[in-house]
Amino acid sequence: MKKQKVILIGAGGHCKACIDVIESNSMYEIVGIVDNNVKDDILGYPILGTDENLKDLIKQYRNVCITVGQIKSPEVRKRLFTTASQLGASFPTFISSRAYVSKYSTIGQGCIVMHGATIQANSIVGENCIINDHSLVEHDCTVGRNCHISTGALINGGVSVGDDTFIGSRAVIFQSVSIGEKVVVGAGVVVKENIADGVMLK
Repeated sequence: MKKQKVILIGAGGHCKACIDVIESNSMYEIVGIVDNNVKDDILGYPILGTDENLKDLIKQYRNVCITVGQIKSPEVRKRLFTTASQLGASFPTFISSRAYVSKYSTIGQGCIVMHGATIQANSIVGENCIINDHSLVEHDCTVGRNCHISTGALINGGVSVGDDTFIGSRAVIFQSVSIGEKVVVGAGVVVKENIADGVMLK
């Protein structure tokens, strides 16, 4: 099967992890990276240009992966996703060959599911999310748009996570808890009760 070509937007540390994930999947071939500041190759992939070149690059290749990370705020990823969408980009869902995603789950466009992550049955993940290494989204969960479930975080069964929310590394969300939009759950925090919109837990 012929590989689909994809361009990456963002050349930081998260980009390197995304490259490793995409390379593990035989469906896609990385053409190069778009970044406003970095000029040197990243893991052997060339910098194709800046945001000013996106229009022409998307016309040529169409498939895009947003490879900017998300620490607390999703605003940069959201802006890039919107800009690329308006230019006609397509956003495949990238799933590591070493992740487990139930065939009974639904993963939105533009998501990346990293090495060792698990998404169980009847869970829904919205668009433009990062499900990071060794995190767990258990059965019957809903994760909104533009969320980052960080490394080793555990989202137990029946949990609802609102849009634009960040769940830190090794955080634990108890079963059936509801977490609002624009919430930040710090690393290692254990959440046993519902959380309103805009709350930051350290």
